[in-house]
Amino acid sequence: NYCISLSLFSLGFYASVFLTQTPEHILTKTNNRTEILCELKKEHAGVYWYRWSQERQHFEFLVYSNTLGKATYGTNVSQDKFRVHEVRSQSSYSLHISHLHPSDNGTYYCSVSQSSQLLLGSGTRLTVVDVLPLPPKTIQTPVSKKPVPWTTKSKAASRKG
Repeated sequence: NYCISLSLFSLGFYASVFLTQTPEHILTKTNNRTEILCELKKEHAGVYWYRWSQERQHFEFLVYSNTLGKATYGTNVSQDKFRVHEVRSQSSYSLHISHLHPSDNGTYYCSVSQSSQLLLGSGTRLTVVDVLPLPPKTIQTPVSKKPVPWTTKSKAASRKG
């Protein structure tokens, strides 16, 4: 177990040298849209995006975008829902997800292929809900302002004299 943990830690550290994924968690409403950012630190041929569904215990390929901006989608993956945008100047890719629905819940990973293996980002957990759990609005009572005494120039001058 120790060896497995150590190798997973090393692999995670190795992946972080290549890419940084943000944010860690997104909580948003149904029908909204959202964005996940993946910044790359080394040369690459393109970026893969995957989704892990805890509910279905399924790791699903969503889309691959190469450096020329050509996207290849997974089976039954909607091009209207998932779009990849590349910002070459910053060596970053962002996954835009629209028409959000609770069925989109899961952990999303950006990934690059390196030395015959896939290096995954840290993951972004997406939770889509019908109503955001916002705190109830409190009614604030207006703070009463006491009049502040002030001195005119003429009074100040008379005091000095």
